[in-house]
Amino acid sequence: MESIIDYFETIPSLHRSIILVGGIAFFWMLEGAAPLFQFKYHKWRHAIPNFFFTATTALVNLLLAFLLFKTANWVQAHNFGILNWLPEMPLWLYALLGVLLLDFFGAYLAHYVEHKVKPLWMVHLVHHTDHNVDTTTANRHHPIESVIRFVFTLFGVVVIGTPIALVFIYQSLSVVFTQWTHANIKMPKRLDTFLSYFFVSPDMHKVHHHYMLPYTDSNYGNIFSIWDRLLGTYMELDRDKLVYGVDVFPNEEENGNLGNLLTQPFQKYKKPTILPINEDL
Repeated sequence: MESIIDYFETIPSLHRSIILVGGIAFFWMLEGAAPLFQFKYHKWRHAIPNFFFTATTALVNLLLAFLLFKTANWVQAHNFGILNWLPEMPLWLYALLGVLLLDFFGAYLAHYVEHKVKPLWMVHLVHHTDHNVDTTTANRHHPIESVIRFVFTLFGVVVIGTPIALVFIYQSLSVVFTQWTHANIKMPKRLDTFLSYFFVSPDMHKVHHHYMLPYTDSNYGNIFSIWDRLLGTYMELDRDKLVYGVDVFPNEEENGNLGNLLTQPFQKYKKPTILPINEDL
């Protein structure tokens, strides 16, 4: 465990890029071998705006990385944060707890707030208006959202007191998990259900991408499913009933246009439709 911590403490930017690109390539190929849905789309054309937003997300994180370094070093130097206030524990437990809590602040909490605050929802909307959710959808985030997510992660580092090694472990796991849960892959239902008791599984997260409420406002987690289960935001929906997109932004052509997506946060707010929970889809 110590060697893993040491590696991530000074992980080269090249290695982080390999994790990002390698994950997309792996799940892209897996989608071709075992697809969940037979999408009638041009896969590369669909991927272009998503790859653009993946690049802007990486750029935002790169430009702001120095803040993570300074903050992580500060909390360690001043013995600040939850991890530093707890009794001494095994290194594996220390790392697990740090990643678990970062997953709450950097992913679950940020995601929940984006759905509940209208201006932030309009920014996050770019991620939800993909009508063909696949592994390239994972980092389809408007640059403004990339900054918002970074701020929540930075806040988490302060509150938790996480060293930079755990931050990089969390970010690496986060990248792989979000690519996996968005990937258009068909896992055995029993395996997916079993995994969902511990981690966010593909079927669990795809419920979040259903086009109508209340499903859109559920399953906010990224790595661990515990937060949704503990905080009452966990929901289930049969994978065969999934319809991707957002009901009040139904134009698939517009939602695949990069120019439109960049301006989507500034478009007029449209009140979402609430689907009766017992309605037969």
